[in-house]
Amino acid sequence: MKHRRISGRRAAVTVAGIAALVTTGATFQTANANEAESTDGPRTLSAPAAGKLASTLGHDLGADAAGTYYDAKSKHLVVNVLDETAAGTVREAGARARVVEHSLAELADARTTLKRDATIPGTSWATDPRTNKVVVTADRTVSTAEWNRLTEVVEGLGGKAELQRTKGEFKPFLAGGDAINGGGGRCSLGFNVSVGGAPHFLTAGHCTEAGTSWADSTGQGVGAAVDSSFPGDDYALVEYTAGADHPSEVNLYDGSAQTITGAAEATVGMDVTRSGSTTQVHSGTVTGLDATVNYGSGDIVNGLIETDVCAEPGDSGGSLFSGSSAVGLTSGGSGNCTSGGTTFFQPVTEALSAYGASIG
Repeated sequence: MKHRRISGRRAAVTVAGIAALVTTGATFQTANANEAESTDGPRTLSAPAAGKLASTLGHDLGADAAGTYYDAKSKHLVVNVLDETAAGTVREAGARARVVEHSLAELADARTTLKRDATIPGTSWATDPRTNKVVVTADRTVSTAEWNRLTEVVEGLGGKAELQRTKGEFKPFLAGGDAINGGGGRCSLGFNVSVGGAPHFLTAGHCTEAGTSWADSTGQGVGAAVDSSFPGDDYALVEYTAGADHPSEVNLYDGSAQTITGAAEATVGMDVTRSGSTTQVHSGTVTGLDATVNYGSGDIVNGLIETDVCAEPGDSGGSLFSGSSAVGLTSGGSGNCTSGGTTFFQPVTEALSAYGASIG
């Protein structure tokens, strides 16, 4: 992880978010698994409540936990486990249990192998709990020789991974939620936060590569970047100038705004919405977690949220949210909002923790 400490003139900004986008066009298959439910059935849960239960069960199950996802249609938390004993614990807690083949440790080992043997520009991989596999995606820039190399590595992992091709190209996009401009580039503001009582906002780390001083769409200075992490991660912190307006909300581009009251961890299957200055507001679902993206520039970002939400250049840094909860910052992708695609997001909880920041 590379941190760049940035000092300079401080200004001010409005709420929005910058985003870089990658589209994989992934189609996830249903894994073969034994599904069991309690007599009374699993509890009906909101996505944030499912995320909290997933965290609790992950702690309780330990090595027997094999991933979770949220079934938005039934509003159930689905928990992958390795045996019927663990399945009983899951059912007692009010979730659905699936007995699957691969443990999280095995999938982590598969990711380590991919990092060692298949770090090729234009590729990504993410853990998909619905298939109990690591899904590897190659974009259109990956050559035939590189594809053959990927195929060999993935086949060597047995049933723990699968390989697919996307027509798009993985790249970060510089632009933006509410637009912020700096260094000749445009990005989007992610979320307004407080650090030590002082107003700041979060955006994408790759946006600060273009400049440290930021202005709003009218050219009025709003803030200056004080820290950035990219590549490795993709987040940055900008401090507002005194007197800036910094409500804890996201622009919905219809004359209204979504109030943001806290942050939540992403869960596969969670319904999410993105706001950005180029394509405004679009919705979709979380399709994978802990994604690694090898951007064509050679920059590698880890631990991203994979979604089927569309985005385009200029949406970078923008807000990904679920209801009133902040979820992520737009990083990159390969699609657009005409044909669709895959977009990756930096988890906002990691950025908040790194800076000791709080929403609002």
